[in-house]
Amino acid sequence: MWNDCDSKEYFYMSHGIWWIFWLAILIIAYLMLKAYLDSKKEKESSLKILKEKYASGEISTEEYEERKSVLEKK
Repeated sequence: MWNDCDSKEYFYMSHGIWWIFWLAILIIAYLMLKAYLDSKKEKESSLKILKEKYASGEISTEEYEERKSVLEKK
């Protein structure tokens, strides 16, 4: 009637589109979560390096506090 394909072909085609849609949503969610966790890990490693420099005496207390506040804002 409205299209040239029979109902079975239309059914499979429409379901295939939904599979692609949900697969794309899952991939995007995975990539966003991965980016969030990677940035959190980077922040933790930066704070660790800063603490090590402070503990070894390479930087003063004022400099440590200043850099720490900058890192925590990110």
